[in-house]
Amino acid sequence: MSDDEHRQPETGRASGTYEQEASTIRKNGYIIIKNRPCKVVEISTSQTGKHGHRKYHFVAIDIFTGKKVEDIMPSSHNCDVPHVIRIDYQLIDILEDGSVSRLTESGNTGDDIKLPTDEMCSLASISQVQLDSEYAVQKGA
Repeated sequence: MSDDEHRQPETGRASGTYEQEASTIRKNGYIIIKNRPCKVVEISTSQTGKHGHRKYHFVAIDIFTGKKVEDIMPSSHNCDVPHVIRIDYQLIDILEDGSVSRLTESGNTGDDIKLPTDEMCSLASISQVQLDSEYAVQKGA
C-alpha cells in the first residue's frame, strides 16, 4: 500500500470531502468555496506573478442554494472537493405535508424526503405552487 492509503484524515477538513490540487479542478466539477459545496461554472487563470504561482479564479454555483460564489487560489494549492452522489427518482406524488412519494431504483416507493423550504434551499425557479399546479393538471384534478 502507498503512503496515501495510510494517511490519516486531516483535522479541520469537512467530512465527505477530499483534497485536490486547484489546477486539476475542471468546469462542471465540484469544489468547496466558503464552506459550501459548489459546481464550477467558469475557470480563468492569471499569469504567474512575482511569487511564481499561476492563480485560478473559480466561479461556481452553490448546489443547495443556487447562489453564485467566487474564489481565487494558487494553482499548486490544494482545495477541498465534496463527494457528490446524485440519485434521480421518479416522482409519484407530492403529499400535503411537503414530502414526496417517489419510485426508487429497486422498484420500491419511499416518502421520507421533504421538499425544501425557501429558507433551506432555492428550487431554481420552480416553486411549490408550480409543482402542485403542474402535478394537479397531470393528475386530472
